[in-house]
Amino acid sequence: MTTYRAPVAEMAFTLRHVAGLDRAIAEGLHGDLSDDLVDTILDEAGRFANDVVAPLNTIGDRHGTPLKDGVVTMPPGYREAYRAWTEGGWNALPGPVEYGGQGLPILLNAACIEMWNSAAMAFGLGPLLTAGGVEALSRHGSEALRTRYLEKLVSGEWTATMNLTEPQAGSDLSVMRTRAEPAGDGSYRISGEKIYITWGEHDLTDNIVHLVLARLPDAPAGTRGISLFLVPKVLPDGARNALVCAGIEHKLGIHGSPTCTMVYDGATGWLVGEANRGLACMFTMMNNARLGVGLQGVAIAERAYQQALSYARDRRQGRATAAAEGASAIIEHPDVQRMLLTMKALTGASRGICYLTAEAIDRAHRAPDEAARKAAQARASLLTPVAKAFSTDIGIEVASLGIQVHGGMGFVEETGAAQHLRDARIAAIYEGTNGIQAIDLVTRKLPLADGAVVRGQIGAMRLAAERVLKEGGPAFGHTAPRLRETIEALDRATGYLLKALGSNRPEEALAGATPYLRLFGLAQGGTCLAQSALAANAAMKDGATDPAHPARIALARFFAENLATASRGLEETVTGGGGFLQDGALALAG
Repeated sequence: MTTYRAPVAEMAFTLRHVAGLDRAIAEGLHGDLSDDLVDTILDEAGRFANDVVAPLNTIGDRHGTPLKDGVVTMPPGYREAYRAWTEGGWNALPGPVEYGGQGLPILLNAACIEMWNSAAMAFGLGPLLTAGGVEALSRHGSEALRTRYLEKLVSGEWTATMNLTEPQAGSDLSVMRTRAEPAGDGSYRISGEKIYITWGEHDLTDNIVHLVLARLPDAPAGTRGISLFLVPKVLPDGARNALVCAGIEHKLGIHGSPTCTMVYDGATGWLVGEANRGLACMFTMMNNARLGVGLQGVAIAERAYQQALSYARDRRQGRATAAAEGASAIIEHPDVQRMLLTMKALTGASRGICYLTAEAIDRAHRAPDEAARKAAQARASLLTPVAKAFSTDIGIEVASLGIQVHGGMGFVEETGAAQHLRDARIAAIYEGTNGIQAIDLVTRKLPLADGAVVRGQIGAMRLAAERVLKEGGPAFGHTAPRLRETIEALDRATGYLLKALGSNRPEEALAGATPYLRLFGLAQGGTCLAQSALAANAAMKDGATDPAHPARIALARFFAENLATASRGLEETVTGGGGFLQDGALALAG
């Protein structure tokens, strides 16, 4: 079993040359943030992830989070690590300055989120939800709630949760039953049951701030009648609130993260935002979490790749064609090289997409004029479902390939390869399943500004492909034509879906949504790798000798020539695969 080492240099290169952090700093978007400070933060985060968080991964998987008398005991080492985490200021990194945060870019924090979750996803989940809670309260909470809770949430002294799901209400929140009764003093009494609540109970902090969706007595039916409430575990007067963790789920993975059934029995809570506008408030938290979950996909993929690469270098089996005698390291066999390159390329592509999304969110908040902020917000809206779904699909695929590289040793628990796949599997489900992300992309995000937003993004991809054609040398191989083919396939599929939506043929668009999102991910991910390769090529022309530079060019070429080629079939599926809508019921009846 290998120890995780944060790929700080590759993260920094992607931040600067793919996501555009250098440009944002030069424009003054991030105040006095400097390149040196960015490097220092990344280096320190890498050390913390490597030395403090990563050792918890196996411990948490094996120990779990036992529940007794309503109290969850976290795995050994979690309490000490979490204390060091908060004391180090890591929870406060992107938080609002007026409540004790450091106000640093979401883009920079995205790299840190990747590190925490590569090191131990079960540990990283809690802070991820707290960050979403900070965002929701900052934007929608009353001044009294912000004053009472934000400083402690920003520091990490307290954690936050998100309470949506009920036994009968999963993705369909319109049938939610949790009730909120006015108490006559400005507070409410919350009653109901919520399931799948991550870090809903634990022993790391003195208080847990639950953000709970519930219905007021006079609320209209459906999603228009949902409100959001802040319901703390411990009330301001120090009394324990009327809520309890009634059970812990026994899960496939993330064993070190408690997934709780929470029962509210007249618990005291306060309204966040406007009555019956709770979903709008909660989606502030969910959009934050969706990018974070996408980064979890990148994180698990990175750790699975590192472990598979180490194993392939050490494990000797068979004789490679160029070997003179004896058994060769399996990394010398072409099929193992193909698997490892696929793992690395998909990881890099999804990292680029997530970092691009984070950069767009930063610009939506920090750009100097309203038009630029609106444009950035539209771009972030377009990219978020791709970042979440493509990256979490990649996390699963890369973790599965990691097991394959290990062979039989990957199927047994002692190597740790199986844990990566078990942990990764949930990420494609929570914060909106990947199918829901695809539907959101096609039905809500493609039509933004009558299609101008997605056309603009495709145009940016084309410019990158043109640069590869003009600037790339022999080392780029067929990167330019393969990337252009992928982008044009995306463009044609986009046109088809927009036409279907505009012609009142929504089922056709829905039928092609998932393959379309995959196609989008291949085009955008391939573009990200190409931009990294172009930056590496420019550095080499200026005399740089870092071996990572030719590796970046080779990786972009592998992706374009071996993975992006799936775009042709995906386009065909989007534009011509909807026939199952007519005869699918017949096929499923057998």
